Amino acid sequence: MSTRGTNFLFKWIANTIQEIDDTPVAELAEMLFADAKMLGFSRAEIEDDTGSAMDAIDDARRHRDAGLAD
Repeated sequence: MSTRGTNFLFKWIANTIQEIDDTPVAELAEMLFADAKMLGFSRAEIEDDTGSAMDAIDDARRHRDAGLAD
């Protein structure tokens, strides 16, 4: 388990959430792992504790959209 990896994932999502409206989740996950690699994080370090990064990104997008008024 990696608290460091979990923190990175959620900080990345928080910093990127404004830009994820139309970008496919798979593409966002690729961006996440590219950024992670540059900072010395492995995919395993991120996903071992949190589960699927794609699911976390998708959940963040859905929860953000659920809070928006029409």
